Amino acid sequence: MKLGINVDHVATLRQQRRGKEPDPVVAALIAEEAGADSIVCHLREDRRHIQDQDVTILRKKIKTKLNLEMATSPEIITVALKEKPDWVTLVPERRAELTTEGGLEVVGQMGYLRGVVDTFKKAGIPVSLFIDAEPSQIKASGELGVWAVELHTGRYADAQNEEIKKSELRKIIQGAKLAKGLGLKVAAGHGLDYQNVVPIARIPEIEELNIGYAIVSRALFIGLEAAVKEMLKLIR
Repeated sequence: MKLGINVDHVATLRQQRRGKEPDPVVAALIAEEAGADSIVCHLREDRRHIQDQDVTILRKKIKTKLNLEMATSPEIITVALKEKPDWVTLVPERRAELTTEGGLEVVGQMGYLRGVVDTFKKAGIPVSLFIDAEPSQIKASGELGVWAVELHTGRYADAQNEEIKKSELRKIIQGAKLAKGLGLKVAAGHGLDYQNVVPIARIPEIEELNIGYAIVSRALFIGLEAAVKEMLKLIR
């Protein structure tokens, strides 16, 4: 099981003062040294945390892989084509939301997404789609010919009781099997923490987990290196 570390929340803290610290690039380098397999950052249209320069420096500095989360807006597509991350993950984005609230609507915008995917394919940049574990969305993703899907685990993580949690876990298990059967690489993420990650990590079809908030929060008390290593121990 691979672990991608999202450094957005390090940048969130920095942007509170519009200063230089804490630097998400330094966080990324520490995470790599601790064993992270990739670094994730989300360049939002409102630039609330990660800035364009962060992406540029991350692309140059990190030794593992850079996964750029992004909306499908022309402005962000231009940045991604310039920086050439190891892959892009297309996500839905609303200005008012605190964090990404659900998966990308693939079925309803196949025509537009096909154009975006083709643009990245021509540039040699693999595409992943952040989607809910719904059969229709997974099948539509397969039809687009993307490289991977990342299954949204937020509803599982936010479940108010065990019955709901088990139901959401079943959906993720079934979705992972379907996606793998379609030849897609399968990742998962959103809301995963030290208490709920193990059942997701046990799903054999899922190859990578992308986690940020929980690890950055834990790092406030024990340090980032230790927080990354704790998560790695749980998922492996």
